[in-house]
Amino acid sequence: MAAFVLVLCTHPELVYFADEQQIPGYVILSHVWEKEEISFQHMQDLSSIKDMKGWSKIVQACKLAGSQGYKYIWIDTCCIDKSSSAELSEAINSMYRYYSEAKVCYAYLADVQSDLPRWSLKFTFRECKWFTRGWTLQELIAPKTVVFFAQDWERIGTKASLQGLITETTGIPLGVLLHNDSSKMSIAKRMSWAARRETTRIEDRAYSLMGVFGVFMPPIYGEGTHAFIRLQEEILKTSNDQTIFAWKEKWQHSDPSGLLATSPDDFEASGEYEHVDRPDNRRPYSMTNMGLLGEDSDSFRRL
Repeated sequence: MAAFVLVLCTHPELVYFADEQQIPGYVILSHVWEKEEISFQHMQDLSSIKDMKGWSKIVQACKLAGSQGYKYIWIDTCCIDKSSSAELSEAINSMYRYYSEAKVCYAYLADVQSDLPRWSLKFTFRECKWFTRGWTLQELIAPKTVVFFAQDWERIGTKASLQGLITETTGIPLGVLLHNDSSKMSIAKRMSWAARRETTRIEDRAYSLMGVFGVFMPPIYGEGTHAFIRLQEEILKTSNDQTIFAWKEKWQHSDPSGLLATSPDDFEASGEYEHVDRPDNRRPYSMTNMGLLGEDSDSFRRL
């Protein structure tokens, strides 16, 4: 494991923990990336970043965490050395765990004003960018406690207090929001939560879902939509849930994708499918050079 990096709240600077057993309790930040975010490299020379827009977000997050008795905070923009492919890969595969192990998650909504009438605040909350991003899906589900803050860092509410509004917005059941039991949900239902969510890199639509499905795979930027196919192949190695095939192509592609979808958007209308447990003595799915080997040992399903 590479050193785990946290930001010291009392004086924003990076602190390294080489021993996983020695990692202290920490707060974690969830936010939408904007212009002039502070990177790991920027943090090596603090004197050069004080006028960058992202610096204010780090300072305010640290101040808030410190006021609530926390000493450290993890912020994805500056705690991952993205110049190292090995560290980036480890961080992406560990991201769900980072959020689930945090004491509390601060969700900062930069496009939500706190001084709005209650009815208007609810509408703005539901329409904010945070609910449209791919990475924030796991950042909503994984932590036990999520506290939402408006652009002026005024508290809006928590995942628990806003549960009804969040469920209406995302389609995620209350049990998943409050108890993180998404593994009990069908693959199709979980995929439907990611439909219409966006990421800067197309591959991240797949990588941001690894924790939701409990799978791991190396990120390969440049593979495009194949990343989502790889994700489904990894899921098939550990699951016999056939709802993974319960999708409808959202956009017409020139090249057919076979049995596996090319985007979470293909599952937009699949949220009602439930997984039915079946006997475990069936032949598992497996990938071969001829395609996907299904339950019938003599039948192949070509991708």
